[in-house]
Amino acid sequence: MSDHAVLAEAIQKRYGERGGKYALDGFDLAVGRGTVHGLLGPNGAGKTTAVRVLATLLRFDGGRAEVAGVDVARDPRRVRSRVGLAGQYAAVDEILTGRQNLEMFGRLFHLGGRRAALRAGELLEQFDLVEAGGKGVGEYSGGMRRRLDLAASMILAPQVLFLDEPTTGLDPRGRGEVWDAVRALVAGGTTVLLTTQYLDEADKLASRITVIDQGRAIADDSPAELKNTVGGDRIEVVVAEPADIPVAVEAVARVADAAVETDGAARRVHAAVSDRVAALTEVARTLQDRGTAVEDIGLRRPSLDDVFLRLTGRRTGADADADAGSGGGTDRGPDGDVATGVKEGMAA
Repeated sequence: MSDHAVLAEAIQKRYGERGGKYALDGFDLAVGRGTVHGLLGPNGAGKTTAVRVLATLLRFDGGRAEVAGVDVARDPRRVRSRVGLAGQYAAVDEILTGRQNLEMFGRLFHLGGRRAALRAGELLEQFDLVEAGGKGVGEYSGGMRRRLDLAASMILAPQVLFLDEPTTGLDPRGRGEVWDAVRALVAGGTTVLLTTQYLDEADKLASRITVIDQGRAIADDSPAELKNTVGGDRIEVVVAEPADIPVAVEAVARVADAAVETDGAARRVHAAVSDRVAALTEVARTLQDRGTAVEDIGLRRPSLDDVFLRLTGRRTGADADADAGSGGGTDRGPDGDVATGVKEGMAA
């Protein structure tokens, strides 16, 4: 058995006739079993298209893909029996109760009434929704709806779960609830491929991250190693008065490994350092001896946002501007329609 739950080699997907734009243009991906693998990219980079191809909801034009040990092009029906998919918005019926939603999805997956009811009970317990199971989904919080949506995608206990921006629009509490649910799934052996524009989400959940831009993977590594490509630790000082910036520059220059950078508007001085603790101690002592008032001083690690900016020349986030790729942040198809009804499509 391969160590990878998902493999993609040189995948191509073009929208439109000849001369149409390639949403995926030689895309490669390798996802280890029993892990969370993050897929990051600017709006329109091809993230959702890649997920829809791997989940058999879109046919691809070239390359090779294998999911849960099954060739996607040769046996898409068998792939569907081994995967689950949750799109950007919860695909649950607000009129029905949580339990009724899960039983309905169970029937769509041909479990039969009795098995669907049993599976609904198991999932309500697994996702901490037992008490809410008898309530209408319209009464659920955003986080509860997303957890119910995840539960519905797990009806057949899939080996691989595709999560396409699962916390879009949720408040911090709701996002935390979804993160806890994802961690529990992986602890149980499920492999998760996660697309997200929240970089802190990928940082907290994913053991490995692939960055995609213009339909190609441009980086693939652990979050820590990706950050290391930007540089090591930086010491950062924010002084209380603009007149104290030269003093801070002098103090930081004594311990810096590279040129000292300043931001006059923010009264901020920063530079790369190697001996992080010694550098912080030395700068703090110098500023104290000089009587310099400091609003903030500390060591900063590069963030995934810094990595993203270095790799793509852009920053990303939930409020990123729409890109000119395959139709914006949702990687729309040729008719501009978003990936909806995914669970129904997987059940067909």
